[in-house]
Amino acid sequence: MSGSRCSLPVAVWSLVGVLLVLHLYSLLPHKDALSGDLQIQSHKHFLELEEVEEENIQIPPPRKRSPRAAKRRPKRTTTLIDEFLDESSQLRHVFFPDMKTAIDPREDRGNDSFYYYPGRIWLDTEGNPIQAHGGGILYDERSSMYYWYGEYKDGPTYHAHKKGAARVDIIGVGCYSSKDLWMWKNEGIVLAAEETNEDHDLHKSNVLERPKVIYNEKTWKYVMWMHIDDANYTKAHVGVAVSDSPTGPFDYLYSRRPHGFDSRDMTIFKDDDGVAYLIYSSEDNSELHIGPLTEDYLDVTRVMKRVLVGQHREAPALFKHQGTYYMVTSGCTGWAPNEAMAHASGSILGPWESMGNPCIGGNKIFRQTTFFAQSTFVLPLPGLSGYFIFMADRWNPADLRDSRYVWLPLTVAGAADQPLEYDFGFPLWSRVSIYWHRRWRLPYRWSG
Repeated sequence: MSGSRCSLPVAVWSLVGVLLVLHLYSLLPHKDALSGDLQIQSHKHFLELEEVEEENIQIPPPRKRSPRAAKRRPKRTTTLIDEFLDESSQLRHVFFPDMKTAIDPREDRGNDSFYYYPGRIWLDTEGNPIQAHGGGILYDERSSMYYWYGEYKDGPTYHAHKKGAARVDIIGVGCYSSKDLWMWKNEGIVLAAEETNEDHDLHKSNVLERPKVIYNEKTWKYVMWMHIDDANYTKAHVGVAVSDSPTGPFDYLYSRRPHGFDSRDMTIFKDDDGVAYLIYSSEDNSELHIGPLTEDYLDVTRVMKRVLVGQHREAPALFKHQGTYYMVTSGCTGWAPNEAMAHASGSILGPWESMGNPCIGGNKIFRQTTFFAQSTFVLPLPGLSGYFIFMADRWNPADLRDSRYVWLPLTVAGAADQPLEYDFGFPLWSRVSIYWHRRWRLPYRWSG
């Protein structure tokens, strides 16, 4: 009996000790739990970004005209697109806000920091407007840094001839680096124009557009592809350059017509298996061509598929989610904005199906003009499945150096709302949605 009387207190105190240890363990921060909490809170944050935000912009009353002028040319109804393209419009400040409202990462605004303001001037860490138009972003795992490449257009806008499109002489490809996708450091011009040799592809009188960079793990090279053209857009080539460093300098290699076809708006896409693809508008922008690159990413192979034939789409921005390929494109209306279209496919080489306009919010004209912008790139956000940044350019044909960036949240979720083109019923893949916001930010000053 004495043994049993002694064992009871021991058992009780042992149980108390175990409970105390479990309690203390529960108070310790656990990585997985914290990660889960952040994912839940981040998801809640993005749900807020999926709320529809409307715009109500009133067109100002028409200017008074003399009776003689009105009789000679009756005044047609002014549209919001007309106001956007009119550099003397009373609404100019709505589409192109002045420097007073610029996004300036040098200013500590507390809780108001790290917000994106689509359409505002965006300054780099030196206080200068970012020059990376028609660009794309590379995440470099070796440096854990994001690099934003784009057209450096900090020069005067002019017309090469009376009917020519607005242009800026080639200056080069600008590069900016960032850890958080909001504060960008100018790394300089990583591919510069050729000043004297008029026969060179990069001579300042030619055209360099939509540069994109990917990294080749096999060759340890950073490879840039771009649209190369003459001032009249009759050359229609792709150009290739290469560098040992993401910040250049890039050595220009050559240009040519891929697969023997004209190529204008283009992009490149690197798949999960390391195979890279070139996607370009061809046949006078009436269709898109897609084909894999060689293993060194310096040329195309013989494989090429025609997609979206007869649909006249350009400005392709391709991305992937849960095994499905998605693409956002624009119509072909020069510098004027138009309606975006989302497309999807189970194979990158097609067939591709169109799923309708992905834009949500603003107002009807905002949606029909892709928020007065044009697609250039879609950036995945690692750790936030189904969420992306849609990158677009709000072109200013009166002063191309003052073109603006429109970055908005893009989601892949929910049922597609447009039926298949060549079959009955709806596709199995999810809807692509781009949400308009006057201002927004990633959760918790997100960093990849």
